[in-house]
Amino acid sequence: MPEPVNELAPASQPEVRVEVNPVPFGKERRQQDRQPAAEGVRILVVDDSPTIVLMLSRMLEQNGYEVIEAGDAETGMELARTSMPHLVFLDIVLPGMNGFEALRRLRRDPVTRSVPVIMISGNELATEQFYAQRIGADDFMKKPFSRSEVFLRIEKLLGPDRIPKPHVTPARG
Repeated sequence: MPEPVNELAPASQPEVRVEVNPVPFGKERRQQDRQPAAEGVRILVVDDSPTIVLMLSRMLEQNGYEVIEAGDAETGMELARTSMPHLVFLDIVLPGMNGFEALRRLRRDPVTRSVPVIMISGNELATEQFYAQRIGADDFMKKPFSRSEVFLRIEKLLGPDRIPKPHVTPARG
């Protein structure tokens, strides 16, 4: 293939070459965004939106996480105590008790105080993020969020050493 020539650049200008890596597409891109299977890692999703719960649950389950779901804070808090999740996604605007109050209670409870919590909200107010972190949230995500953002935040909080790698059995020959 012939080299491209920039006919507009003067001959005295130095030649600049840029190596471009192809951007993954389709299945290759989706696999790149996924973290290794996380067998045995439980994640609690607390959101009153069935769409958000379904989306997050599918995303997490496809990657080997065990997902526990709750549509309100009261149910979420009970599941946090009984199921001992490794991480909680907690919406701020919930029916009954809101996410801020649920977070306060999770932090006061000796059983759940050390569980990492990612607060999620569709509200554009930056004050929510500040307030969530001030009362003990470990991270904050605005809706809508991408698959890569979700897994980046999980890895940041659980660390790659706490996310089990897929078990590879050596081939026998």
